[in-house]
Amino acid sequence: MDAPATSVEHPDIAELESQLSSGSEKTQLPVMKQLQAAGAAGCQILQQFLLSRHQDAVTFIDGSCYQLLLETDTAENQTFLQENFPTGVVTLESEVGADYFPLQQLLARHQFEEADRLTLQNLCALEGPAAVKRKWIYFTQIEQFPISDLQTIDRLWWVHSEGKFGFSVQRQLWLTVGRNWDALWPKIAWRSGRDWTRYPDGFTWDLSAPKGHLPLSNQLRGVQVVNALFNHPAWKK
Repeated sequence: MDAPATSVEHPDIAELESQLSSGSEKTQLPVMKQLQAAGAAGCQILQQFLLSRHQDAVTFIDGSCYQLLLETDTAENQTFLQENFPTGVVTLESEVGADYFPLQQLLARHQFEEADRLTLQNLCALEGPAAVKRKWIYFTQIEQFPISDLQTIDRLWWVHSEGKFGFSVQRQLWLTVGRNWDALWPKIAWRSGRDWTRYPDGFTWDLSAPKGHLPLSNQLRGVQVVNALFNHPAWKK
């Protein structure tokens, strides 16, 4: 009779910690989720890992670690985040004094539909009171949007989506298809055949969406707004 198989589905904490510190990004994402599931000891490792990366350029690894700690709603995690990352892991820069903390909180909690609506409001605010009132932006005004503000909005989307969402992600996909709009729309699931994806129920508001699916920077139709966004100098800095 064969001996029972030894389970390797749940490596011990020390092994997970080793994989987290030395593994690739592809390895780190599932390891962080295993550490979260391990309870308080696992969360302590996540806290130390996030602190150890604090001086480095922020990536979606930081965003995912922050999100898992935020999601594990314990007093210890909340105190840690409030003391060390009171406004999140992304520096919320703005040339006009805009407050991007509400957007950060929605994205960190993966409330993508609400974050998408707030993103449009943020863009309208960059254009001015008239755009805020009408709830959409003129493509001719986008060139004047502050670089740091667009970069902050984009960075928040990218960092809190495992690198799947954001204007810069969409722009890169657009470049890979030779700036061909008809090739881009189905690639990011904004159109299927001749049919535009219906808002909001046709869109996918979670990480199962195709890369570049969000945010809805073209206001659902046409190319003028998204073309202006993709050609903004923010992506050349």
